[in-house]
Amino acid sequence: MQADSRQVYFLSNGTAITAETLGHSLLAQFPGLHFKTKTIPFIDTLEKAHAVSAEINQGVDEQGELPIVISTMADPELKKVINQSKALILDPFGDFLPRLEKILDTASSNQGGRSHRIANPSLYESRINAIDFSLVHDDGCKTQNYDETDIILIGVSRTGKTPSCLYLALQFGLKAANYPITEEDMESERLPVPIRPFKNRLYGLSTDPNRLANIRQERRPNSRYSSLEQCRYELRAAEEMYYRHKVPFLNTTTISVEEIAARIVEDTGLHRVETASGLSSQDDG
Repeated sequence: MQADSRQVYFLSNGTAITAETLGHSLLAQFPGLHFKTKTIPFIDTLEKAHAVSAEINQGVDEQGELPIVISTMADPELKKVINQSKALILDPFGDFLPRLEKILDTASSNQGGRSHRIANPSLYESRINAIDFSLVHDDGCKTQNYDETDIILIGVSRTGKTPSCLYLALQFGLKAANYPITEEDMESERLPVPIRPFKNRLYGLSTDPNRLANIRQERRPNSRYSSLEQCRYELRAAEEMYYRHKVPFLNTTTISVEEIAARIVEDTGLHRVETASGLSSQDDG
């Protein structure tokens, strides 16, 4: 293990997505420290819970320091086993649910994994359709269907268009397509023909030339495509296109795909697909 690193466990009797999401957000507040993380989902029997607790305790004996456990275990018996481990246990359900029950004057269901169940089949289907749409319309494919898009991400190769589109589809239920800006496009003062009618749906992505060169080196090492000079040229030309046609854009150098998607939605005024209860559909556990 890296020097000065701390073991962190994300535990759940469901998918552990909530534990991971909350945990990474908390750990990000300590940029000077190093963490080794392990996610263990579907701890849904006493046998599994005891095995995980034994693993945690063994790690303490070997490493000589308490690990951090972020647990969204809802089952009281399973939670009791985990809570007896030699670790700092952070339990958002245990901390927050009693306070919510008090102010709402209602007992909670005390069940994990509730939010990833299909409460509204039609809305779930629309999100799956959005994912399929983004996959089919990746990298400029099937541009004849752009009239169905909610948003079209544009940018030079390897600026994060594909993962951003998929995240917008998965988490926001948006039909997001992406179109690559090529050198041929850069030679014209007009927008590329396929996206020209959809200017109000365009959103540009850019990044730092050095970062782009490093990413492209992994794909095509020592090529013109991955040279720093070429990356600088393409990014400069793309940003000039954005400014010329008043296309909003975002520099993605230091931000995650989650933040990219959230900023795009905020900038464009698009809205997340809502569930019947008025809460956005999210995987949980």
